[in-house]
Amino acid sequence: MQVSPRRRQEIVDSLRRGTVPQRGLDVMAVGLDRFAPTIKAELGVVANGGAQFKAVRGEYGSGKTFFARWMSETAKAADFATAEVQISETETPLHKLETVYRRIVESISTSSAQPSAFKEIVDSWFFNLEGDVVDGGVDPNDRQAIARATDELIEKRLANVSRTAPAFATALRGYRSAVERGDSAEADGLIAWLGGQPHVAASVRRYAGIKGELDHFGALGFLQGLLAVLKDAGYAGLIVILDEVETLQRVRSDVREKSLNSLRQLLDEVDAGRFPGLYLLITGTPAFFDGQQGVQRLAPLAQRLETRFETNPRFDNPRAPQLRLTGFTYESLHELGGRIRDIYADGADNGYRVASAVDDRFIDSYAAKIAGQLGGKVGIAPRVFLRQLIDVMDKVDLYVDYDPRREALGEAGPLTSLTEEEQAAIRRGEVRVPTPVGVDDIDLGI
Repeated sequence: MQVSPRRRQEIVDSLRRGTVPQRGLDVMAVGLDRFAPTIKAELGVVANGGAQFKAVRGEYGSGKTFFARWMSETAKAADFATAEVQISETETPLHKLETVYRRIVESISTSSAQPSAFKEIVDSWFFNLEGDVVDGGVDPNDRQAIARATDELIEKRLANVSRTAPAFATALRGYRSAVERGDSAEADGLIAWLGGQPHVAASVRRYAGIKGELDHFGALGFLQGLLAVLKDAGYAGLIVILDEVETLQRVRSDVREKSLNSLRQLLDEVDAGRFPGLYLLITGTPAFFDGQQGVQRLAPLAQRLETRFETNPRFDNPRAPQLRLTGFTYESLHELGGRIRDIYADGADNGYRVASAVDDRFIDSYAAKIAGQLGGKVGIAPRVFLRQLIDVMDKVDLYVDYDPRREALGEAGPLTSLTEEEQAAIRRGEVRVPTPVGVDDIDLGI
């Protein structure tokens, strides 16, 4: 498995911290092969001017965040821009679309630019527009003629956006003018305003001839403008991931109703073709999609998301509005552990010793041990298992006399650093969390 030293280090460092890596997820995509052809086909539809929506459901530990990051990385390889937004009651309430838009701009990234790549995207757009007007016959040495022709082209390219959000095009022209004149403070202020940032100085807004701040009703128009800019800047489209939408179940009933209605509005707009080049992905738990405190509370939304799941997940339809993640099994946990071991060993100072000591039999035993300490909850195990597996391999790499079979598979204390969600998942299973005293004491449930 060929992985560059930089990607290898990013993967290992993230797993050491117990987090999902931002990049390099293709080498860790265990069990996602069945979704890949459909996702790639739908990305192709979006790249050709269509729009798509998908909901991903799964219990805690089933890999929803991993799936979202994997899809984001897959999309970037196909020249998409991506944005990941964590929905929360206080930081990013779903019913305030102006805040959601602002978070999209703050988190937007591309294969070559990290968040926020918004300014780079806008600058690339203007560069392409100027190239188009020069190709159309405008003298490349006549800056005034180029400026006039570019303004006219902006109006044409943003004609649909200007009908619903005229201030977007006005601010873009103001930004370009500020850049041309070297007014950096005004240029930075206008980029912030275009990104939905509140409290931009009144002097900056006067500079461009715009008024007020972005509100809930203008947010969708600005998103439409962002998509138009991305397309002309050479990108295939935009992936927007709304993660952890199940948090809506825990908010006040009036806020929940407004948030669910905002989600329905977004889906309707996608269906209506208002957002060409947009792929909207949301993630949530089964309780959110099926329970009365979630999607089922709003009948029109429930109808749009309705999906029939077979008893056997192997026959789930990946083209349906919802995808179901079933979580890890012992087999997939073993496969993932083997992949991470190979990645680690390829870049370790003592890679041969790591590969020899942390062999397939050890990974089998260690995966069973971690799952046993989690009450047999294999679906909760990946984060904890990988974090501790990295720790074991670090010690094998550092200490020549460290024996992982004796030290790591021997007597163990209770697991530490479990998140609240992991602890809650164990409690929901109403299981007693055992502390195995040896590998032979682990009940595999076979």
